[in-house]
Amino acid sequence: MPQYERGTHPRQAHVALPEGSVEEEFGRRGFYGRASHLYRLHPPTGWTDISGPLRPHAYDLNAVPDQGDERALPVDVLVNDDVRLGVWLRDREMPFFHRDGDGDLTLFVHRGTGTVETDFGPLTYRGGDYVVLPRGTTFRIVPADPTFLLTIHTTAEIEPPDRGLLGRHALWDETAVRVPDADPHDEAGDFEVVIRQQGELTSVRYPFHPLDVIGWKGDLTAFALNADALRPVSSFSYHLPPSAHTTFVAGNAVICTFVPRPLETHPEALKVPFYHRNIDYDEVIFYHHGDFFSRAGITPGMVTWHPQGIHHGPHPKAVANAGAKDFTDEIAVMIDCRHPLRATAAGDGVEMREYWASWME
Repeated sequence: MPQYERGTHPRQAHVALPEGSVEEEFGRRGFYGRASHLYRLHPPTGWTDISGPLRPHAYDLNAVPDQGDERALPVDVLVNDDVRLGVWLRDREMPFFHRDGDGDLTLFVHRGTGTVETDFGPLTYRGGDYVVLPRGTTFRIVPADPTFLLTIHTTAEIEPPDRGLLGRHALWDETAVRVPDADPHDEAGDFEVVIRQQGELTSVRYPFHPLDVIGWKGDLTAFALNADALRPVSSFSYHLPPSAHTTFVAGNAVICTFVPRPLETHPEALKVPFYHRNIDYDEVIFYHHGDFFSRAGITPGMVTWHPQGIHHGPHPKAVANAGAKDFTDEIAVMIDCRHPLRATAAGDGVEMREYWASWME
């Protein structure tokens, strides 16, 4: 379609907004499709009340009860048919092995160190690691200290993003990925593998250790990637959309990572995220580390969920304080989901129910 323009607006999005206005991006397919920019006299989050189920949500995953049972698997908090997002707390090694037949499992390490033993060999982990386990991988978690994992289960395969004009080495270089070395176990005993398929669990027992692979080759494997290996793209004169921070894609889900990076220094450039209403995607952000200046009252271990259809953007204090900042010191994981999510009972139990009101000055 042709480009149209009416009324008062800047020549460039996110730059030199008309005096006294705020900018809203009204766009399709996340930040990849057709879009218009609306220049408003008032923030579209300046509500005084919301009645009904559609509202911004926040959850304190630190408050998810200790699962207590050594056999416990992740506790799902937000789910749809493509994605299950949850938390996995482990302070002891798993007394069984696990295999997920329903999708890929990405573990983001919020806290703790240890090892994930896999068919391909062991992967050590630490805070800030993504550990990606392709569908069908047999694995076991062996913590060295209490471990808090954000779990991202996707029915589609986890893949690197299309880096386009940036080139294949942008965002993260393939050599930054850690892959396991074969570490075969030749042991007799009674070993259990718990397999998840179509949401049901099946127990399979073996008289030998299931991780008995003496070698492997190929391009499908478990791997780890730490947030400190990410190299964010930034611009001094233009506020980049969240899609510029994409780490992985998985069909109807996108995983982005916000890491420490310089903010825009051009005097006319927008520094804080622009307002938008998530037309086609639910947006979830897990806060891992740092100063989340665009979100009041959010601390590490919390997660926000902004459903499709309702506006969101920076809190009023973030807008007021943005001019004094030239660097953002944060690590956060964003998961955009094409189809609407729903909260589980576990999620409902740790919701911060007044989060929607945090935009009210």
